[in-house]
Amino acid sequence: MNTSFFGEMLNSITERGRALLDRARDRRDVAAARSESLIDLCEDLLSGRGEASGVALATEILEKYSELTIGPRIAFFEALATRFGPDREALDAAIKAWQAAPSDDTAAEVHEAAESRRQELLRRLNLAPGGTGALVQMREQLLDALGHRKDLAAVDADFVHLFSSWFNRGFLVLRRIDWSTPAMILEKIIRYEAVHEIASWEDLRRRIDPPDRRCYAFFHPALVDEPLIFVEVALTREIPEAVAPILANGREAIMPDRSKVAVFYSISNCQRGLAGVSFGNFLIKQVVEEISRENAKLQTYVTLSPAPDFARWLDRERKTDNSKALSPDDVELLKGLDQPDWWRKPELHEGFKDTFLRAAAWYYLNARNRRGLPVDAVARFHLGNGARLERLNWLGDVTDKGLAQSYGLMVNYLYDLEHIEKNHEAYAEGRRVVAANAVRRHLRGAVGVTELVPAAG
Repeated sequence: MNTSFFGEMLNSITERGRALLDRARDRRDVAAARSESLIDLCEDLLSGRGEASGVALATEILEKYSELTIGPRIAFFEALATRFGPDREALDAAIKAWQAAPSDDTAAEVHEAAESRRQELLRRLNLAPGGTGALVQMREQLLDALGHRKDLAAVDADFVHLFSSWFNRGFLVLRRIDWSTPAMILEKIIRYEAVHEIASWEDLRRRIDPPDRRCYAFFHPALVDEPLIFVEVALTREIPEAVAPILANGREAIMPDRSKVAVFYSISNCQRGLAGVSFGNFLIKQVVEEISRENAKLQTYVTLSPAPDFARWLDRERKTDNSKALSPDDVELLKGLDQPDWWRKPELHEGFKDTFLRAAAWYYLNARNRRGLPVDAVARFHLGNGARLERLNWLGDVTDKGLAQSYGLMVNYLYDLEHIEKNHEAYAEGRRVVAANAVRRHLRGAVGVTELVPAAG
């Protein structure tokens, strides 16, 4: 993506705008014109109408914000929360006008008045060169503060609202990552890998260079050379049950025309400032279609996914009286998980393997959060993208990370192009977890089972 022309044009507008700002400030009262307060500058930005001066002022605000330390930064967020909400007088007037004469016009006036001033401020800040990236970083810093400052939630909601429009799927560009990709991007792939750590450049090469390996990343035109999300793919002969053979050093590569399965074994979101912002559904479908165009012999598209929330959930259920998921006998058997190196001792873990997998099936098919969604974040992503829960894999990841987050459990989700839309609708409309019979069979004899979701797709 060549953006040099537009970048030069924006910089030219910025420099001309700076000159306009300087001349205007020289004409103002010195005490008011020389205020270095970021909030005063933000008010100036909202009150101004000129495009050139607005670009320059937005650039100045973002530059000054980038120099703030944690304390002043949180004070800035506080001011956004308290001083840049909706104009209450305008909102009251619009509501009264609508109540007096309900119409599309008065309803539109209510909608416009109800929008916080923060949203327009963020839109204008986005005019600055590099503004989108700066705002994504600003939101990342806001997320750091949100952990102990719930009063800033309204500010975050405005970021999410705008980012959901700016980063919708229609703007995203899919690009293949290989060994010829610029080093600057490859370095970010190493840094952003969130599922299976990339230990070195050689490790990265083993994942993207062999003929049976692929990597794809989604980019946004406003964030040049900054991947938003990337997917690592292994071409295999059969659906894998464990990740170690895929990542093994010294494994024997197979030719793509001899593979039958495409395995998405790592999907990483790169920009923490975009956490919680949906890039739209069917992103994985787009990758599937890209791979299928290249290799028509592929028959199956699956993931080999982690279960990052499972161990926490299972530990909580084991300590819960009258658990809906576990019987007292189940709890007793699962004490084997507390034994040192239990996964290395078949004579120990074979005694509770079935109980463990039954608990895992209950977790995926029945466990819900307060919003009625599946507890597992990875499940929410794949089900929303139209996948089917295909298989539970015992001891699929016995690394320290895998054991800590899921007691080694890994999951296959199946992407069937003929059923992706139907599966997505089942999840989107009714929060149904579409699951294969192989998963549902684990629930036979489980306590607290409500209704087994029929297999589809």
